[in-house]
Amino acid sequence: AEAIVRAHAALQPASIGWAVVDDWHHTFNRRWIRRPDRLLEDPFGERTIRAHMHPGHESKDVTGPSGPVDPALSVIGLRDREGRPLALFANYSQHYYGSDLLSSDYYGRFAGHIAALLGATNTAFVPIMSQGTSGDLMWMDYSAPARDIGYDAYAREIAARVHEAWQKMKFVDWVPLGSAQKTLRLKYRVPDAARLEWARQTAERFAGRLPQNLPEVYALEALHLHEKQETELLLQALRIGDLGLAAFPNEVYALTGLKLKARSPFSQTINIELANGAEGYIPPLEQHHLGGYTTWPARTAGLETGAEQAILETLAALLEDLAGQPGRSDLQLTESSLGRYATAILQARPAAYFRFDDMSGPEAQNLSRFFPFLERRPVSARFEEGVAFYLPGVGSGDGFSPQPELKPSAFSGENSINRAVHFAGGRVAAQIPLGGTYTFTCWFWNGLDPAARDTAGFLLSRGLSNSPASEGEHLGLGGASDPGATGRLIFMNGLHRVNLTPILAGTREIPLRAWHHVALVRAGRQVNIYLDGTLEISGELSSQTPEEPSFWIGGRSDNFANFEGKIDEASFFDRALTPAEIQQHIVAAGFGTIAEPARR
Repeated sequence: AEAIVRAHAALQPASIGWAVVDDWHHTFNRRWIRRPDRLLEDPFGERTIRAHMHPGHESKDVTGPSGPVDPALSVIGLRDREGRPLALFANYSQHYYGSDLLSSDYYGRFAGHIAALLGATNTAFVPIMSQGTSGDLMWMDYSAPARDIGYDAYAREIAARVHEAWQKMKFVDWVPLGSAQKTLRLKYRVPDAARLEWARQTAERFAGRLPQNLPEVYALEALHLHEKQETELLLQALRIGDLGLAAFPNEVYALTGLKLKARSPFSQTINIELANGAEGYIPPLEQHHLGGYTTWPARTAGLETGAEQAILETLAALLEDLAGQPGRSDLQLTESSLGRYATAILQARPAAYFRFDDMSGPEAQNLSRFFPFLERRPVSARFEEGVAFYLPGVGSGDGFSPQPELKPSAFSGENSINRAVHFAGGRVAAQIPLGGTYTFTCWFWNGLDPAARDTAGFLLSRGLSNSPASEGEHLGLGGASDPGATGRLIFMNGLHRVNLTPILAGTREIPLRAWHHVALVRAGRQVNIYLDGTLEISGELSSQTPEEPSFWIGGRSDNFANFEGKIDEASFFDRALTPAEIQQHIVAAGFGTIAEPARR
């Protein structure tokens, strides 16, 4: 109340501006996907932890981050009639730094540094740093050796970037303002009868003392959720001119914030988490399957699995109401808006084309259906559980060291960043009507040591679901049980080790965490497979393809040795592409006549 009174007494004419700069070097995804042979045990005694926070620096137990980064460093500035700074509000999707007790962490140090940079040393200047959607983000880059510059130095570097944004602001004397809010009732994931009985028995064993381990903590949390059952959230949106602000009373994954920004009708949108409440983590639906403490039912992460989508839809509607117009759609595609690679694929008239830039599932977007010059086909494709969305795609950068900054590329065009999906036990189940002659192409990024299991992973399979003989044909990477083919492309029919059917294998070993292009060309018995534009495998193999047009991307039809890593730009053709066409696609990707490993 005192602050409101003092602010009212200090009212004066002011101008306002806002700007945003991208800062890829001070926030990273801290939740990484674990190898299938390195799962951890949850508090309930089950090995469910497929993704977990803070994996350790340069860990050999993980295959890659489970989500993207939001690099936007957004700033709102206010100044008086003489141009002197009155206030500054910054927003960055980074959790916190980690400071001594009884400290404002880097936020307080930031306030001092930005005041000095702006020459606003008077006590009337109010600088504020707020937290964006950073539930799965942190300042540590776990792909690199540990490095701690200290939170004061970190704050100084952030302040320098904010000062850069302030310098590019255009200040105005008047803007339309707006505010809207809505309450949303959501249920908690309450324990079932068995979990509730376990919780009660566990709590009875340590009655009278504090819990000492995770099972004891989560036993008490199960009892709390059982007692509460549901809750009410206050969701809020603000408008300042063509700037929108959204307030989440939760810890929010970066992907959720990026989804809202992509849909927002405003030219710039700022997301603020843990605002007007603290109702725990709201993982995107697919992240629940990957596990980890941000998914375990508790007051810190207890909302129903559909909470993220419900909150997102509500805030998007509030922003649309404030703007007086609908939000943007990512389906407004034209051939000219795509990059050179996508254009080349479309010109080759694919039967189906999945760019895998999806932000969510379960349907995988088939790009070819948006273009009228392509023949319409009854294609369907759905993501299974065990897939993470919106990771850096080929040509865009790594998202971590040595190339944390993501940039536009030939894949995505000059105004967008290419994205891919990360497979972590799941597949894409696709129904595509193709005959005995067809071509499949994609880019892949393997995150699993090929020697870690019998077969490193299957990129594509054609066959019946869960057939005990694994009927069909399968393209993958050889593993420990493939002598002479470990880490190399392989192609087989059925269970070749059981049925003694032959296996076709390549000769080049494929490095970890590097992008490569593969093209599988099947014409009757003849199989030609190209790696980075050059012929890698050529031979004859009888087709065991069933009549059912089932394809599995990122895994085998019987769920054996599914791929562990990223796949991008998957396309299917109802004909055998020529070597010249395959080369043309790689040239369009921007990697020359023969692609080198596309680390870029």
